Amino acid sequence: MRRALWGLVLAVPLSALAQGNGVDWQRQVLRVTGDGPPDVKASNPSQARLGAERSAKEDAFKDLLEQVKGVRLRADRTVGDEMAREETRLKVEQVLRGYKVVQTRFFSDSGVQLEVEVPLGALTSVLVATEPTSKDAQPKKAAKAKHTGLVVDARKLGLVPMLAPRVLDASGQPVYGVETLSEEARRTRGVAGFFGSLELARKSTRVGERPLVLEAARVEGSDVVLGPDAAKALEGLDPEHLAEGRVALLIR
Repeated sequence: MRRALWGLVLAVPLSALAQGNGVDWQRQVLRVTGDGPPDVKASNPSQARLGAERSAKEDAFKDLLEQVKGVRLRADRTVGDEMAREETRLKVEQVLRGYKVVQTRFFSDSGVQLEVEVPLGALTSVLVATEPTSKDAQPKKAAKAKHTGLVVDARKLGLVPMLAPRVLDASGQPVYGVETLSEEARRTRGVAGFFGSLELARKSTRVGERPLVLEAARVEGSDVVLGPDAAKALEGLDPEHLAEGRVALLIR
């Protein structure tokens, strides 16, 4: 439970301070707020604030650790399930401790509040084993790209957000997933953004204004299956867009 806030924060609605906490599946980040009360035993205000910052950082980490357990890796597995293995738990904790502070609030009584983010791709990269991509296998950039990314519409099919979805062709062969991504995209962008509408996807920086839009035929667990025509159309997309993770999945 979030502790009470102090000092000047009383003039600011709590809902405004907590906006964006949790998993942002569009931006592919896990975001939480860490609260640090002032150190009442400190000898001066500067020391009190330093103690508050340390407390806020630890509070943020604890909140990240708690929330990440419920994030789905695949349709039938959560990050918490994977963390039952000691080796995996340590890797996940290392990723979480590398969080980025995106906003800091200082209060009149020397209390501190931090908003922090962790890219979901960083979690995926330590949870899903992939073979390194050779330089020869790197996709070639098309001279003129007709599309700026890929959107697969699965809104009628009950797809849920997850870290490692796959896109399959009509015969069940994978055509996109975590293995498709470059090492950098795997770590920073994640496999796919999840959006509630095509308009939202187009407004994002992920797929741009001219994505190739395909409709999924069905969903099987973590797999989004394309029909024959959609799979054929996917062949015309610049492979570099897939390697960069310029993919969005539409869900309800």
